[in-house]
Amino acid sequence: MKLKFTKMHGLGNDFVVIDGINQPVSLTPENIRWLADRHFGIGCDQVLIVEKAAGNADFCYRIFNADGGEVEQCGNGARCFVRFVHDHGLTGKKEICVETASGLIFPRLETSGEVTVNMGIPRFEPADIPFLAEARALTYPLEVNGKHIEISAVSMGNPHAVQIVVNVDDAPVATEGAQIESHARFPQHVNVGYMQIIDRHHIRLRVFERGAGETLACGTGACAAVVTGIERGLLASKVKVSTHGGDLWVQWEGKNQPVLMTGPASTVFEGIIELPSN
Repeated sequence: MKLKFTKMHGLGNDFVVIDGINQPVSLTPENIRWLADRHFGIGCDQVLIVEKAAGNADFCYRIFNADGGEVEQCGNGARCFVRFVHDHGLTGKKEICVETASGLIFPRLETSGEVTVNMGIPRFEPADIPFLAEARALTYPLEVNGKHIEISAVSMGNPHAVQIVVNVDDAPVATEGAQIESHARFPQHVNVGYMQIIDRHHIRLRVFERGAGETLACGTGACAAVVTGIERGLLASKVKVSTHGGDLWVQWEGKNQPVLMTGPASTVFEGIIELPSN
């Protein structure tokens, strides 16, 4: 099967975007893993599929991690999604309504070329994340390899654990991040963020993404870090998030309000690829 695709990235968090409206698309987990492989396939952190909406939304947005598993949400991917549908003439709207596995999102193409995504209202109740805890709290103790650490937990449509560190450059993202990602208290696994607070309006962030490993940027991870920092009284309502791939802006006005994330989305190249027959 031959597929047209577009390679895109949001601050280095890279994607293979596939139009499932104008071509038939049926991918197995093995196909996803092959496409994501940086040696044998195209290479990406996630594969994104654009589909017709089942309901009244403009589109449906499906997200597959590099390990082949489908996930609920991806903020950097959402920005690339809206650029893709505009650049390929699938819509003329500046703001679109998109179905995801975690509900509706509303990305908007700004006149600057950047994209703002209404990421919805964050959820802190442990059962909504999901996270195994007796009651909601600002922070939770977590035992990892015999060491006790402190995390905040939140759902941005997908689960996140956020830890404050002195310097993200020294954070044990590759080692401890992998252990937290599969911790028994997170039954659906978790994205693991390491946040360094520069001041109330600026943080640095590294994220070990569920099913992908550390990425150069993580949109939902940026939102999760900011909202947990605001909840703890450590951050202002609008924060610059600096990642290895560049900067995002995240704004949250507090309880029952949606999180707004603004940042770039770029096309790298387009092509046609033939999937292996087996």
